[in-house]
Amino acid sequence: MKTRITNLLIYCVFSGTLAAGQVWAQVYQSTESPGAADRLENAISVAGKYQNYIYGVVKKIGKDQIILDKTVFGDGQVFKLERNTRFVDNGKRSTKANLKVGDMVWIDAKIKKKTDEKIARKVVTGVSPKTVSQ
Repeated sequence: MKTRITNLLIYCVFSGTLAAGQVWAQVYQSTESPGAADRLENAISVAGKYQNYIYGVVKKIGKDQIILDKTVFGDGQVFKLERNTRFVDNGKRSTKANLKVGDMVWIDAKIKKKTDEKIARKVVTGVSPKTVSQ
């Protein structure tokens, strides 16, 4: 009975040491790549920030709508623009006039369930790997 308890105790201590070593390996930062964790944290925070936005590439800009390609809904998706739609470029307030065909955008859209109409509340541009690593 005593050997069984001793073996169990040794097993628990050994397992705890292994688990602590794995955690330490995840936190350890190499001297060869200083700041690598900082870049990763920025990427994660940006990804989380735009997680619920719809990504697309501007195909056409109309008076009261924007048409995007490469969205989760497919190509040629129409997003209605309203008076209170906000435009943001590189974190600063912008206008619809600054959008160009081919721009990568993230849209915070409200989707009406009955009509499947997509209304853009916020259109964000200028989010790229260059701005993420800054």
